[in-house]
Amino acid sequence: MAMPLRQTIRVATYLFEQKMIKRRDKFPLIVELEPLFACNLKCEGCGKIQHPAGVLKQRMPVAQAVGAVLESGAPMVSIAGGEPLMHPQIDEIVRQLVARKKYVFLCTNAMLLRKKMHLFKPSPYFAFAVHIDGLRERHDESVAKEGVFDEAVEAIKEAKRRGFRVTTNSTFFNTDTPQTVIDVLDFLNDELEVDEMMISPAYAYEKAPDQEHFLGVEQTRELFRKAFAGGNRRRWRLNHSPLFLDFLEGKTDFPCTAWGIPNYSLFGWQRPCYLMSDGYVPTYRQLVEETDWDAYGRGRDPRCDNCMAHCGYEPTAVLATMGSLKESLRAARETAAGSHG
Repeated sequence: MAMPLRQTIRVATYLFEQKMIKRRDKFPLIVELEPLFACNLKCEGCGKIQHPAGVLKQRMPVAQAVGAVLESGAPMVSIAGGEPLMHPQIDEIVRQLVARKKYVFLCTNAMLLRKKMHLFKPSPYFAFAVHIDGLRERHDESVAKEGVFDEAVEAIKEAKRRGFRVTTNSTFFNTDTPQTVIDVLDFLNDELEVDEMMISPAYAYEKAPDQEHFLGVEQTRELFRKAFAGGNRRRWRLNHSPLFLDFLEGKTDFPCTAWGIPNYSLFGWQRPCYLMSDGYVPTYRQLVEETDWDAYGRGRDPRCDNCMAHCGYEPTAVLATMGSLKESLRAARETAAGSHG
C-alpha cells in the first residue's frame, strides 16, 4: 500500500481512538463528498447525470460541504460528483478542508484540470485523483468521448511537474481481461509514476446507461487473481490495504461496512451507500443510528450480491487489519516499502 507514512499514522491513530477510546462500533474512514452532480462527460457506467436538469444546476455551498465533513469527524475526504472542477468554489472547499488537516482527494476526469490547476496549492494533505479506466482506446470508449485519455495523461504530467500528489482511480468491467488491467496499471505505475492507484470492480449502478458489463463476484476474483500474479500486486503502488486486495482475489471474504465510507451529496447523507439510494438523512449520526445495516450485504439484499466495491469492503479490511497484529505488521511492511514520505 503506497499511502504516505504521515497519513498512515494519522489514520491509524484515528482508528485506535474510535475503537479503543471512544468505543464506537460505527464511524467514517473517508467521506465521499459530492458537491454537485453535473459532469462534462457521459460515462456509460455512471448514473449521476441522469438527475433532472434542475438538480444538475445545483452547487453545494462551501459551508455545507465543509460542515458535513467536520460533523462526520472523518480524517479523509474524497470529493467527487459529477465533475467537482465544475463547482465554482471547489478551490475554497479544498482550501478549508486542508486547513483543518483533512486528507483531501479531488476526483476528476481531468478535462478541466490543466485549466483549473492554478487554483490549488501542493500539500501533503491534498491530491488530485484522476479517473483512468484503461489505456487510450478503452478509456475513451468508457467515457464516450475521444481524446479524454490523452488530456488526462497531459494533466497528470503537468500536476506532477508542479509538485502535486496525483493518484488514480480505475474501474474494471467484464469487458476487461487480466492483460488490460496489467497494461493500464503498468502504465500508471511505471510510465506516469503516479503516487498511488485505486482499483475497483464496477458495481451495477441502477441508473447507469450500460447495465450489461458489470462484474460478478467470481468474475472479479478471477480477474484480479490473474492480474496480481507474477509479483504485480507488490510492485504496483496500490492505495489499498493488503486484506482488501486479498478480498478482490477471493483469498478472504468480508461483510460490507458501508458506514465506513459514507456519501454526502446535495440530498444529504445517502442510505446505505453512494451506489444505492434508499433515502437520505441530514446528519451522519442519523445515517448510522437509523439505517438497518443488517438488511444490506451479499445474501441479504439482491442488489448487493455482486458488489465488491471499495466503498463497502475497504473499511472492513482496514478494521480487520487493525484487529490483527500479524496483518498490522504486514500492512506496515508494505506501507514502508511503497511510501513516498
